[in-house]
Amino acid sequence: MKTTDVLIIGSGIAGASAALKLARNPQRRIILITRDPDPHESNSRYAQGGIIGRGLDDSADLLVADILAAGAGASLPRAARILAEEGPELLQEVLVGTAGIVFDREKGGDIDYGQEGAHSRRRILHVGDGTGRAIMQGLIAALQKCPNVELLTGATAVDLITYPHHSRDPLAAYKPITCHGAYVFDRKGKAIHRTLAAVTILASGGIGRIYRNTTNPAGARGDGLAMASRAGARIVNAEYVQFHPTALSVPGAEGFLISEALRGEGGVLLTPEGQPFMERYSPEWKDLAPRDVVARAIHTEMEAHDYSYVLLDIATRLPAAEIKRRFPNIHSECKRVGIDITREPIPVVPAAHYFCGGVAVDEWGRSSIANLYAVGEVSCTGLHGANRLASTSLLEGLVWGNRAAGDIEGRITNLPSVIPTREDIPAWDESNLTQESDPALIQGDMQTIQNIMWHYVGLVRSGDRLSRAIRELRHLQNEIETFYRKTKLSDGLIGLRNAVEVGLVVGQAARHNRQSRGCHYRVDSVDGGDRLL
Repeated sequence: MKTTDVLIIGSGIAGASAALKLARNPQRRIILITRDPDPHESNSRYAQGGIIGRGLDDSADLLVADILAAGAGASLPRAARILAEEGPELLQEVLVGTAGIVFDREKGGDIDYGQEGAHSRRRILHVGDGTGRAIMQGLIAALQKCPNVELLTGATAVDLITYPHHSRDPLAAYKPITCHGAYVFDRKGKAIHRTLAAVTILASGGIGRIYRNTTNPAGARGDGLAMASRAGARIVNAEYVQFHPTALSVPGAEGFLISEALRGEGGVLLTPEGQPFMERYSPEWKDLAPRDVVARAIHTEMEAHDYSYVLLDIATRLPAAEIKRRFPNIHSECKRVGIDITREPIPVVPAAHYFCGGVAVDEWGRSSIANLYAVGEVSCTGLHGANRLASTSLLEGLVWGNRAAGDIEGRITNLPSVIPTREDIPAWDESNLTQESDPALIQGDMQTIQNIMWHYVGLVRSGDRLSRAIRELRHLQNEIETFYRKTKLSDGLIGLRNAVEVGLVVGQAARHNRQSRGCHYRVDSVDGGDRLL
């Protein structure tokens, strides 16, 4: 059993930045866990386009206006204001100052600001097309220098430890739900440990892997959202799942993200016959329309004309040398699978990309469960509304990671409850579990979940599709829970149980909301959902 002041679940930009700020107090003890053996692995690592800065002709007011417009009227103005005002300063302090990130500059030495969809100004800071990778390398390197941060890899959170659920106290049922850490599965030692903490931060990332087509890495199964749901945390806006318009559609590289920055630098979407089509769907923004608009336009073109993909052309828009300089990773990955983006267009399809909903939190990252915070993609600050503006995700993780850490540091010594003892919380008991985890069953069930979500809870939804998804997911959840109750734990089994939980959360929210908005589009919308945009 381990005890600590703060347990952080997830090592992306939100979790890492929270740990860095908390570590400034040498007396503060922090444990940060991540399921992957590599601490750099997270959704943050795969962010290509960049992170929002403040351009020369830019302002907080302009950024707020762009966030609210992209959010389709569902964003929280206060959250947008916090991001716009605090984000650029934190970027300089934490990413440039502490993590040593060197963002791209023009030949004259000025910052090279990029353009992305639905932004009214060039304001995107980037490190080639590997901004997330550079940021995570810098943050993890800084964390590894902090003696009061214990970074545990290969450690999968199983469930949150909460009162009254995990308490032996007969009076616990009469007290508010309070989080005291988590049960953690050590993937190397195959053991489950109690990790008890005064405060817990969920920073576990997104849910993209519950869909058949996604840009997300393997760990994005919704682990944190599922744990919070089982613990009774309030979850909001779960119907708003953003699909990135352009994922590579080539065998051997499915799901590889083709950054929005390509369209920001002049890239144009074409039919397989070579005809541009975005002007018909968004005459004002064309190829720089918000992501939900572009993704549905591509989906409609593919369905109407039986296309397997559409094309994204940057080759005729930028010189080859500039393409290689600005997009080295995309150029390299496409070249690996036989596509030379300096000479030919890129086959692309939409893919599940970002979860705009999540664990409901206030402006400091506090959830509805005492002593439980949520930051980054697993949380819902209200910032993204019904559709996330490009390149806000990294900045949101940075801002709310720091805000949560600051709030915790101000409150932790005055918390009314203390960390439970070994005697208060029961150890994990596997004595009656006789079956070994079967990878074939896990993989088969996961593929079933992914297909259900893609076809019935995907880009285009209806009441009939959603009802069928919920029926099938409930049946599958019963089967998985029976399997879970008699099988020894594995990371795959934990992820499967979480994936079906999250699928139901998203499906039920989507069925409940009959109004099309942003990335939640219903053909049977009560407000006239037969329209595309």
